[in-house]
Amino acid sequence: MSASVLFDAPGPKAVIRNRVYAVCGTLAILGLLAVTIVRLGDKGHLAPEMWDIFNYAGIRQNIADAVLATLKAFGIAAVGSLVLGVLLAVARLSDHKPVRWLATGFIELFRSIPLLITIYAVWVGFLTDHSMWALAAGLSIYNGCVQAEVLRAGVNSVPKGQREAAYALGMSKTQVMTTVLMPQAVRAMLPTIISQLVVTLKDTSLGFIILYPELLQTARLIASNTQVNGMYPYVSTIVVIGAVYVAMCLALSGLATWIEKRGRRAKTGIGPAAPAGNAAVLGGDAGNVAANTILLGGGGDGTVDKGN
Repeated sequence: MSASVLFDAPGPKAVIRNRVYAVCGTLAILGLLAVTIVRLGDKGHLAPEMWDIFNYAGIRQNIADAVLATLKAFGIAAVGSLVLGVLLAVARLSDHKPVRWLATGFIELFRSIPLLITIYAVWVGFLTDHSMWALAAGLSIYNGCVQAEVLRAGVNSVPKGQREAAYALGMSKTQVMTTVLMPQAVRAMLPTIISQLVVTLKDTSLGFIILYPELLQTARLIASNTQVNGMYPYVSTIVVIGAVYVAMCLALSGLATWIEKRGRRAKTGIGPAAPAGNAAVLGGDAGNVAANTILLGGGGDGTVDKGN
């Protein structure tokens, strides 16, 4: 019987007990879904007429316009949050205490304030006539603070030998950050960065509070202004709009997976070391070759990371 690093492998009785729990839990969930469907059907929410409204060209056009509006706000917020995240991360890693304190205060402040309040404050205070920019600005501020912490963790995860080798080559602090530390931090934290972008996409639904015509606001208008058999089609509208959100998030996750796989296939790293005879010919450049080997190899102990 093999044992796991984190816990002991379950015995025969534990395996049977876990299977019983899994079957009981699955049956409970299926029973709950069945009861929900039966109750919705009894109230007429699952009638074909409730779903037939999405065959109308006007409603389809409204949903298409809402998807486009959602993607516009998301695109602006995604770029804004990444740019702001990089600036805040660099500022928080600065050697100058005032810059570091200012960045830390900004991050902790807007991470503590609910996003809905930030969006509403930006809309009321600065961009009353531009709801899309108010939504994008609020999303950029909050998610930029989160992305800054993600990037800072990525930079701190880079071995110290990387920056030491860069300084040995005569690079400035800006060059070390932009060409050595930040690219490796982005590559290491790419799954977390993409996950936060998915959260940003879903948070565009908060635009309904400032009357921005994104998906949630459009769904509310469709469901509250359309009557079928004397009822409002809230259930069918929620299901359809929810499916659209799921499709967009899956598409973004798929793009992130493709980017990550492409990055893994990229030919990065260093070539084989020069022979001893060539080192003698190079003379004074041999030290630079050794420093480059340490910098690009991935470690401060002199080892070469051929996988990267």
